[in-house]
Amino acid sequence: MTAVEGILFDIDGVLVTSWHPIDGAADAVREVRDRGLACAYLTNTTSRTCDEIAGALRNAGIDTEPGEIVTAARLTAEYLRTTYPGARAWVLNNGDITPDLAGIELDEDDPQVVVLGGAGPEFTHRALSRVVELMLDEIPVVAMHRGTTWATRDGLCIDTGAYLPGLEEIAGTNVVSVGKPSLAAFLTATELMGTDPEAAVMVGDDLTGDVLAAQRVGLTGALVRTGKFRQSILDLAVQRPDHVIDSVAQLPELLDGLA
Repeated sequence: MTAVEGILFDIDGVLVTSWHPIDGAADAVREVRDRGLACAYLTNTTSRTCDEIAGALRNAGIDTEPGEIVTAARLTAEYLRTTYPGARAWVLNNGDITPDLAGIELDEDDPQVVVLGGAGPEFTHRALSRVVELMLDEIPVVAMHRGTTWATRDGLCIDTGAYLPGLEEIAGTNVVSVGKPSLAAFLTATELMGTDPEAAVMVGDDLTGDVLAAQRVGLTGALVRTGKFRQSILDLAVQRPDHVIDSVAQLPELLDGLA
């Protein structure tokens, strides 16, 4: 690879778990900045806005600005403005992220497009059944991301990606997903950092959604053994991450080796 110019971090399971800092995360991010490397955050978190995420990271000791954060909601809003300009959207999501959906008309009663955000209590049997009905009526459905799980202090929780195959099978159509593991998400984030993908490192806890997807567009992948990481998944994987480290605390050591 070319010289490293930027680091792209996943957040949940890499820097924090349930918004509590992972040991060494703040020091690792500080070291990245001290080396003069660009820094950005690519997350499928859809329960908080970019401003709220930045505030939560600062509370965890990680210096972050909202403009450095690329959320699935932020990417989805841009996709809707481009693909379905002016369309009324029903957003089924766990958390209020309205500020990150600026310019999108929200209408649960008579939507022209359905947007599936992060899974939570809102993903009821009735709500998902209505999504199916709308799909069969040819209302397009957009998923903010295709992530299947996220890590909490109490264990793993299933996410939107766990529901999508069933919805697609019933409706006989594919659901467009915008956030990770969409390749465009990584390209948008590296563009934000001002680096070429080949000069960036993606640090994530999800082998498929974070690391292998990033590697497909040229980033160097670094899989951490925290968060949703499971050794059994890595052992069975055909494709391999470029690097595996115990936690983000070992990132400076990895960067020394890459240099």
